[in-house]
Amino acid sequence: MLGVGAALDTPEFQSLGLWLAETPQTEDNTLGPYPTRNPGPYPAPTMSIFTSPARLICASLLLAAPLSAQILRTELVASGFVRPILVTAPPGDANRIFVVEQNSGLIRIIKNGVTLSTPFLDLGSKISTNGERGLLGLAFHPDYANNGRFFVNFTNPSGSTKVNEYAVSADPDVALQAKVAVIQLISQPFSNHNGGCIAFGGDDKLYIGMGDGGSGNDPGNRAQDLGERLGKMLRLDVDIPPPYVPADNPFVGQTGVREEIWAYGIRNPWRFSFDSLTGDLYIGDVGQNAWEEIDFQPASSPGGENYGWRCMEGFNCTGNSGCTCNDAALTLPIHEYGHNLGCSVTGGIVYRGPISALGGTYFFGDYCSARIWSFRYDGTNMTEFKNRTSELDPPGSDIINDISSFGEDGVGNLYIVDYADGQIFRITSDCDVNNYCGTTPNSAGPGAIMGSSGSLSLADNSFGLTSSGGAPGQFGYFIFGDQPVSIPTADGVRCVGGNIFRLLPPQTIDGSGNVFNPLDFNTPPFNGAGQVFAGTTYYFQHWYRDKTGGPAGSNFSDGLQVTFCL
Repeated sequence: MLGVGAALDTPEFQSLGLWLAETPQTEDNTLGPYPTRNPGPYPAPTMSIFTSPARLICASLLLAAPLSAQILRTELVASGFVRPILVTAPPGDANRIFVVEQNSGLIRIIKNGVTLSTPFLDLGSKISTNGERGLLGLAFHPDYANNGRFFVNFTNPSGSTKVNEYAVSADPDVALQAKVAVIQLISQPFSNHNGGCIAFGGDDKLYIGMGDGGSGNDPGNRAQDLGERLGKMLRLDVDIPPPYVPADNPFVGQTGVREEIWAYGIRNPWRFSFDSLTGDLYIGDVGQNAWEEIDFQPASSPGGENYGWRCMEGFNCTGNSGCTCNDAALTLPIHEYGHNLGCSVTGGIVYRGPISALGGTYFFGDYCSARIWSFRYDGTNMTEFKNRTSELDPPGSDIINDISSFGEDGVGNLYIVDYADGQIFRITSDCDVNNYCGTTPNSAGPGAIMGSSGSLSLADNSFGLTSSGGAPGQFGYFIFGDQPVSIPTADGVRCVGGNIFRLLPPQTIDGSGNVFNPLDFNTPPFNGAGQVFAGTTYYFQHWYRDKTGGPAGSNFSDGLQVTFCL
């Protein structure tokens, strides 16, 4: 048990009848003996600490305490880029993000918020840029921290798709300009539908998204032709010798079939991504002239899916040959939307970053309309589908136009790439602090009033609580929980409910009625069961002794509602 001061153990204190005072204190400062610590921000309460009907009400509040609604916003990270099409980072890199510019052929670094003047890699002389061509993809090897290997996808001067391996130099912010190896070279019959996205899956294999070769309606029926690499998802093992084909690819050993193929029937997989936790694959496949789609492949898949292009666009028959529409052998998308909402899907990313309430949420958008949506998908059911466009509209005069990509840094933060304006935005949680629950005889009665100081950023770790108007010379302590309530308690109203924690040791109110408690998010209870998370709202209050204020001899301040940022 943490030290709480002798006053807490006096008969006078125990006789107050205050629920907060009567519950035993655990080592992590929770109000009540929780025998197990479940995953997530709070432990599961037990009923054993409640012995009266009033306490059973408290128990029901604890058991029904969902996190408050998520509040999101976007913040501008950097600008001045020329046609950026990707943001990414090496695994675990918390200080840098890498921005890919399509037409300049540059890969540039934003390091600790500053765009470095020297590019990481310059492929300007090695690419073609007319139409949808250019520098289109970048992927860091899963063991990049040790081997310095990375891979790029671009169209060469003849218009062919080329995937090359490169390596970092002795300067971690500059790559060696000479390629290490050519991984793939694929001829393109037209200038559009080059795909371009490359990414490592949870199996440490390199996946390459290839468009159908271009023009319209796939005139060569390439997406259904297993002898072609166009219109496919390719899968390679770059840790084995050329031709880098894994032995467990689905078409290995079949005559007349390209063994690199992992899945097929794809029109233009401009952006795809893997859920970094589950390994599931999400593909944003750009449609022809009516429907955009999101395709899905579970991590357990052995590959070989046929996603239906060119006989299907989304869930709809196109009238084109090549496959049988709605054939049971086809893998249909998990989501489609019509061209009344946009014209070109920008496949997104499953969020696994520091905003815990967003974990498992897939974000995607549309290039033309700049709409942004999100949902959760468990492999069978889609839930929590939401239009996020207004919520993620940047503050001030900035506007997100032409969403070319969503990106992820080394610690899971999510970014939006604005192609037209050359801007990079990060999705973050909103910050807010407000007083609430000013109920007689709390702060309005008169009574103590809550306040705060310092930053609402958890990373800054400078936030502190204040209470003014309390009883001078008396002791008290701050409490916090994840639910607002209004329950008459002692001589006031308890405004904090749900899973409640108290911050110890108690403090003495000064002669002016003020008390201050700086919070350290790296110490108990915040580094244990009482951990707080960015984007989630918490509720704080001050309980204090007041022998002259009423028969119970104690009171509460009003409440303080706080939403922390990253």
